[in-house]
Amino acid sequence: MSDQGARTRRRGEELIRAIHDAVLEEVVEVGVGRLTMDGIGRRAATPRTTLYRRWPGPIEVLLDALYHQHPVEEPAPGADDLRGDLIRALRLMVEWALSPAGRAVAAILTDPKGAALMSEALFERVFANRGGTFTRTVLRHYADRGRFPAELLTPVVADIGEALVTKRLIDTGAPPTDEDLAAIVDQAILPAIGLGP
Repeated sequence: MSDQGARTRRRGEELIRAIHDAVLEEVVEVGVGRLTMDGIGRRAATPRTTLYRRWPGPIEVLLDALYHQHPVEEPAPGADDLRGDLIRALRLMVEWALSPAGRAVAAILTDPKGAALMSEALFERVFANRGGTFTRTVLRHYADRGRFPAELLTPVVADIGEALVTKRLIDTGAPPTDEDLAAIVDQAILPAIGLGP
Protein backbone atom coordinates (compact mmCIF):
# COMPACT_ATOMS: atom_id res chain seq x y z
CA MET A 1 0.00 0.00 0.00
CA SER A 2 1.38 3.43 -0.89
CA ASP A 3 1.91 6.20 1.63
CA GLN A 4 -0.93 8.11 -0.03
CA GLY A 5 -3.25 5.08 0.33
CA ALA A 6 -2.53 4.90 4.05
CA ARG A 7 -3.34 8.59 4.38
CA THR A 8 -6.70 8.44 2.66
CA ARG A 9 -7.94 5.47 4.67
CA ARG A 10 -7.55 6.91 8.16
CA ARG A 11 -10.55 8.90 9.22
CA GLY A 12 -12.36 10.02 12.33
CA GLU A 13 -11.09 8.65 15.64
CA GLU A 14 -8.20 6.73 14.07
CA LEU A 15 -6.86 9.86 12.37
CA ILE A 16 -7.29 12.01 15.50
CA ARG A 17 -5.48 9.35 17.56
CA ALA A 18 -2.59 9.30 15.07
CA ILE A 19 -2.34 13.11 15.18
CA HIS A 20 -2.50 13.16 18.99
CA ASP A 21 0.24 10.50 19.19
CA ALA A 22 2.33 12.43 16.68
CA VAL A 23 2.15 15.77 18.50
CA LEU A 24 3.11 14.14 21.82
CA GLU A 25 6.14 12.48 20.23
CA GLU A 26 7.06 15.67 18.39
CA VAL A 27 6.99 17.92 21.49
CA VAL A 28 9.24 15.51 23.42
CA GLU A 29 11.71 15.50 20.52
CA VAL A 30 11.76 19.17 19.46
CA GLY A 31 10.21 21.11 22.36
CA VAL A 32 7.25 23.49 22.36
CA GLY A 33 9.13 26.36 20.73
CA ARG A 34 9.93 24.33 17.61
CA LEU A 35 6.58 22.56 17.33
CA THR A 36 5.07 23.10 13.86
CA MET A 37 2.09 21.86 11.90
CA ASP A 38 4.54 20.54 9.28
CA GLY A 39 6.39 18.48 11.87
CA ILE A 40 3.19 17.09 13.37
CA GLY A 41 1.78 16.32 9.92
CA ARG A 42 4.98 14.59 8.81
CA ARG A 43 5.05 12.43 11.94
CA ALA A 44 1.33 11.58 11.60
CA ALA A 45 1.68 10.98 7.82
CA THR A 46 -1.11 13.52 7.36
CA PRO A 47 -1.13 16.70 5.25
CA ARG A 48 -0.93 19.86 7.34
CA THR A 49 -4.10 21.08 5.62
CA THR A 50 -5.92 18.28 7.48
CA LEU A 51 -4.55 19.65 10.75
CA TYR A 52 -5.59 23.22 9.93
CA ARG A 53 -9.18 22.08 9.31
CA ARG A 54 -9.47 21.23 13.00
CA TRP A 55 -6.86 23.32 14.86
CA PRO A 56 -5.51 26.86 14.30
CA GLY A 57 -1.94 25.96 15.27
CA PRO A 58 0.41 23.41 16.83
CA ILE A 59 -0.18 24.50 20.45
CA GLU A 60 -3.92 23.82 20.00
CA VAL A 61 -3.15 20.34 18.64
CA LEU A 62 -0.92 19.71 21.65
CA LEU A 63 -3.48 20.94 24.20
CA ASP A 64 -6.20 18.85 22.55
CA ALA A 65 -4.00 15.73 22.68
CA LEU A 66 -3.09 16.32 26.32
CA TYR A 67 -6.72 16.95 27.27
CA HIS A 68 -7.94 13.75 25.63
CA GLN A 69 -5.15 11.63 27.07
CA HIS A 70 -5.36 12.94 30.64
CA PRO A 71 -7.09 10.38 32.87
CA VAL A 72 -9.78 11.24 35.40
CA GLU A 73 -10.15 9.38 38.69
CA GLU A 74 -13.32 7.41 39.31
CA PRO A 75 -14.08 7.18 43.03
CA ALA A 76 -16.14 4.32 44.42
CA PRO A 77 -19.79 5.44 43.97
CA GLY A 78 -20.70 4.42 47.51
CA ALA A 79 -17.81 6.41 49.01
CA ASP A 80 -16.81 3.32 50.96
CA ASP A 81 -13.11 2.84 50.12
CA LEU A 82 -11.28 6.14 50.57
CA ARG A 83 -7.88 4.54 51.12
CA GLY A 84 -8.26 2.24 48.10
CA ASP A 85 -9.54 5.06 45.92
CA LEU A 86 -6.58 7.27 46.89
CA ILE A 87 -4.08 4.50 46.12
CA ARG A 88 -5.80 3.87 42.76
CA ALA A 89 -5.71 7.62 41.98
CA LEU A 90 -1.95 7.72 42.64
CA ARG A 91 -1.44 4.57 40.58
CA LEU A 92 -3.33 6.28 37.75
CA MET A 93 -0.95 9.23 38.08
CA VAL A 94 2.09 6.94 37.86
CA GLU A 95 0.69 5.21 34.75
CA TRP A 96 -0.02 8.61 33.18
CA ALA A 97 3.45 9.98 34.08
CA LEU A 98 5.04 7.08 32.17
CA SER A 99 2.71 7.46 29.17
CA PRO A 100 3.47 9.56 26.08
CA ALA A 101 1.19 12.32 27.46
CA GLY A 102 2.98 12.32 30.82
CA ARG A 103 6.38 12.41 29.13
CA ALA A 104 5.19 15.30 26.94
CA VAL A 105 4.04 17.28 30.00
CA ALA A 106 7.38 16.60 31.70
CA ALA A 107 9.21 17.85 28.59
CA ILE A 108 7.05 20.98 28.48
CA LEU A 109 7.38 21.85 32.17
CA THR A 110 11.13 21.19 32.38
CA ASP A 111 11.86 23.41 29.37
CA PRO A 112 11.89 27.08 30.50
CA LYS A 113 10.52 28.26 27.13
CA GLY A 114 7.91 25.51 27.07
CA ALA A 115 6.81 26.20 30.63
CA ALA A 116 6.52 29.94 29.96
CA LEU A 117 4.55 29.34 26.78
CA MET A 118 2.30 26.53 27.98
CA SER A 119 1.96 26.23 31.75
CA GLU A 120 -1.07 28.51 32.17
CA ALA A 121 -2.97 26.91 29.29
CA LEU A 122 -1.95 23.45 30.45
CA PHE A 123 -3.32 24.00 33.95
CA GLU A 124 -6.48 25.82 32.83
CA ARG A 125 -7.42 23.83 29.75
CA VAL A 126 -6.18 20.35 30.61
CA PHE A 127 -5.64 19.71 34.33
CA ALA A 128 -8.45 21.88 35.77
CA ASN A 129 -10.95 20.47 33.27
CA ARG A 130 -9.90 16.90 34.07
CA GLY A 131 -10.13 17.12 37.87
CA GLY A 132 -7.08 19.14 38.85
CA THR A 133 -4.38 17.23 40.69
CA PHE A 134 -4.59 13.47 41.04
CA THR A 135 -6.51 12.60 44.27
CA ARG A 136 -8.52 15.86 44.24
CA THR A 137 -11.55 14.20 42.61
CA VAL A 138 -11.47 11.35 45.14
CA LEU A 139 -11.00 13.67 48.11
CA ARG A 140 -13.82 15.98 46.97
CA HIS A 141 -16.11 12.96 46.44
CA TYR A 142 -15.57 11.79 50.03
CA ALA A 143 -15.74 15.29 51.56
CA ASP A 144 -19.03 15.94 49.74
CA ARG A 145 -20.43 12.78 51.33
CA GLY A 146 -19.38 13.80 54.84
CA ARG A 147 -16.57 11.27 55.25
CA PHE A 148 -14.26 14.06 56.49
CA PRO A 149 -14.69 17.83 57.02
CA ALA A 150 -14.64 19.59 53.64
CA GLU A 151 -12.60 22.50 55.03
CA LEU A 152 -9.65 20.11 55.42
CA LEU A 153 -9.48 19.71 51.64
CA THR A 154 -7.08 22.61 51.11
CA PRO A 155 -4.89 23.12 48.01
CA VAL A 156 -1.92 21.77 49.99
CA VAL A 157 -3.80 18.60 50.97
CA ALA A 158 -4.95 18.11 47.37
CA ASP A 159 -1.30 18.39 46.22
CA ILE A 160 0.33 16.09 48.80
CA GLY A 161 -0.03 12.79 46.96
CA GLU A 162 0.92 14.18 43.57
CA ALA A 163 3.93 16.03 45.04
CA LEU A 164 5.26 12.93 46.80
CA VAL A 165 4.82 10.73 43.72
CA THR A 166 6.61 13.34 41.59
CA LYS A 167 9.44 13.58 44.14
CA ARG A 168 9.80 9.81 44.12
CA LEU A 169 9.94 9.72 40.31
CA ILE A 170 12.60 12.47 40.27
CA ASP A 171 14.67 11.08 43.16
CA THR A 172 14.78 7.45 42.06
CA GLY A 173 14.04 7.62 38.33
CA ALA A 174 11.69 4.71 38.92
CA PRO A 175 7.94 4.57 39.48
CA PRO A 176 6.78 4.18 43.07
CA THR A 177 5.62 0.70 44.04
CA ASP A 178 2.14 -0.05 45.37
CA GLU A 179 3.72 -0.16 48.84
CA ASP A 180 5.14 3.35 48.27
CA LEU A 181 1.71 4.61 47.17
CA ALA A 182 0.06 3.04 50.23
CA ALA A 183 2.66 4.71 52.48
CA ILE A 184 1.94 8.11 50.87
CA VAL A 185 -1.77 7.62 51.51
CA ASP A 186 -1.37 6.24 55.04
CA GLN A 187 1.37 8.58 56.28
CA ALA A 188 0.52 11.83 54.49
CA ILE A 189 -2.92 12.15 52.88
CA LEU A 190 -5.14 10.40 55.44
CA PRO A 191 -3.51 12.14 58.47
CA ALA A 192 -3.90 15.49 56.66
CA ILE A 193 -7.69 15.01 56.61
CA GLY A 194 -7.82 13.78 60.19
CA LEU A 195 -8.05 10.06 59.45
CA GLY A 196 -5.79 7.13 60.17
CA PRO A 197 -5.05 4.36 57.69
